[in-house]
Amino acid sequence: MWPIFKEFLLFLRQEKKWWLVPFVVILMLLGLFLAFAPTSPLAPFIYSLF
Repeated sequence: MWPIFKEFLLFLRQEKKWWLVPFVVILMLLGLFLAFAPTSPLAPFIYSLF
């Protein structure tokens, strides 16, 4: 995982796309929340997506 993260940071620095950092951080935090949250409170939200 670290090589991917390092390569992504090099890409951001090379292409000067630092504005993408907040989006990536928010997506990672949301993914962690969904992974570690109990399933019962999230069920209505996931069910409504499908």
